[in-house]
Amino acid sequence: MTDTGLKATTLAALQDARDHVLEAVDGLGPADLRRAVLPSGWNMLGLVNHLTVDVERLWFSAVAAGDPAAIAQFDAPSNAWHVPPDVPPDAVLTAYHDECARADRVLADADFGAPPAWWPADQFGDWRLASVGEAVLHVIVETASHAGQLDAARELIDGHQWLVLT
Repeated sequence: MTDTGLKATTLAALQDARDHVLEAVDGLGPADLRRAVLPSGWNMLGLVNHLTVDVERLWFSAVAAGDPAAIAQFDAPSNAWHVPPDVPPDAVLTAYHDECARADRVLADADFGAPPAWWPADQFGDWRLASVGEAVLHVIVETASHAGQLDAARELIDGHQWLVLT
């Protein structure tokens, strides 16, 4: 497989994981999106917001692209898992779509072998990803893992199961 083919395959896997996230929350009303069903207390809306801010924005706009506006958002700790009650669910879902589109623009021209443009050393200490490609793989794994969590929460909320063969 060529580098171009590998990049296209990798980006397709990223999009599949993102689509899975959106499918897991599709059709739920505001109360269910905010409903915590596990003892840890997170809810589906908070997890999507986490994916928006702490995953897509951090790894692509800040780390891969070195965007100063994105980097500035990580100067102070935040709790992206908490969505204030006055923030409508549609705003969170739209922000996720928008951040994914921004990330796609960054990744379209990115050299997957290049080192990160910025690194959040205060957050990760000595741990470091060596390339933009490694960051993309990290995001695929994290997004897919969180999609599985959303599947479990969705099943507890309304019984919906993802890709169940009957």
